Amino acid sequence: MKNRIFIFLFSFVMLSCQESEEADEYGNWQTRCEAYIDSIAAVARANADGQWRVIRSFNLAEKDVNGVTATWANDDYVYCHVRQSGSGTTLPLFTDTVRVNYRGRLIPTAGHPEGYIFDQSYKGEVNPAFNKPTSFEVGSLTEGFCTAVQHMHVGDIWRVYIPASLAYGSSDRSSSGIPPYSTLIFDINLVGIVSP
Repeated sequence: MKNRIFIFLFSFVMLSCQESEEADEYGNWQTRCEAYIDSIAAVARANADGQWRVIRSFNLAEKDVNGVTATWANDDYVYCHVRQSGSGTTLPLFTDTVRVNYRGRLIPTAGHPEGYIFDQSYKGEVNPAFNKPTSFEVGSLTEGFCTAVQHMHVGDIWRVYIPASLAYGSSDRSSSGIPPYSTLIFDINLVGIVSP
């Protein structure tokens, strides 16, 4: 009987510790995600390796309603690090369907140093010769993903950093593994464009 009580108490303590660790994994999440995108913005704007693209959301107008040039915050842009340039010559339009290999992750945490992977179309390293791409209508994607993919050519492989405001914002998508206010990181390989 004492052994059963001990096992029960030990299990309870271990589960409590595990729940506490999981809660801490995403503690102060919004602030951490904002700080992360600010640090990426600084690196992208410095463009030390010449491979960064800073792209304002397609959804933002050039001027405000009074005709005064608007100023933009770091969370009005997606930050794209070009891993490989493709040979394509056209860009996808909002109304097109794209074929992509992709992996989506959260920012790095103690439990997930590379970032928790919440969705992916391939395992291991991206290899366009072997991976089976997924098709999406460009206009059906989050604003940040849509913005980035409309600047890609077929064959491009980019790592794209999307602030929460251009992803899911305050929406609770915990069932998909995405806490509210999450900065998202995508590895995207544009395989093809299908015009309507």
